[in-house]
Amino acid sequence: EVQLVESGGGLVQPGGSLRLSCTASGLALGKYPMAWFRQAPGKEREGVSYISWTGSITDYEDSVKGRFFISRDNAKNTLYLQVNSLKPEDTAMYYCAADLRYGAWQRGEYRYWGQGTQVTVSS
Repeated sequence: EVQLVESGGGLVQPGGSLRLSCTASGLALGKYPMAWFRQAPGKEREGVSYISWTGSITDYEDSVKGRFFISRDNAKNTLYLQVNSLKPEDTAMYYCAADLRYGAWQRGEYRYWGQGTQVTVSS
């Protein structure tokens, strides 16, 4: 059974930082492009960041550019998202996704999803 498990979320003050992790079991993440998404209450899910299977290509949603940084350690079968300078509007459930089957990374179809880790930015 394939599982993606996110961790690292929490409650943080505005301006704070977190490092989110996504670890896989039953799947060699190194073969797949991966992405982070988020969904806030009452809002649609949005793509936050993308990384190619080698890690050589990354992309970010405009509102997080310069604050969020995606990386991967294929040897550890883990995807990361360093989130800095957090704002209240970054509050959301964050999900990792693997194996983009088709479409642009922000809206495409992914085969595997994690259950999410909650990030809450509040003073």
